[in-house]
Amino acid sequence: MPEKHFDIQWPNGDQQSCYSPSSIISDYLIAEQTYALKDFIYQAELGLNEASERVRSKYGYACSSAMDQLNQLKKAATKFEQSPKSLVIVKRIY
Repeated sequence: MPEKHFDIQWPNGDQQSCYSPSSIISDYLIAEQTYALKDFIYQAELGLNEASERVRSKYGYACSSAMDQLNQLKKAATKFEQSPKSLVIVKRIY
């Protein structure tokens, strides 16, 4: 279960490095892809939840780092929710 990192760019240009405990995140987010804010959060939530469940399957407990990452993304996204055209770019996944 190789971990992955992914770099994103928020609508205001700020960049953030993110963590997933599993490469499954690559099934939900695509490098160099632009997402509507809600779509990005939806895909990130699906991917990070599945990554956490993979940790649970292997080790018997969910991945708190995946859930922390998801909570950070959701919190940061609240700054841009009022703008219907807010876009998030997944810069790279590595």
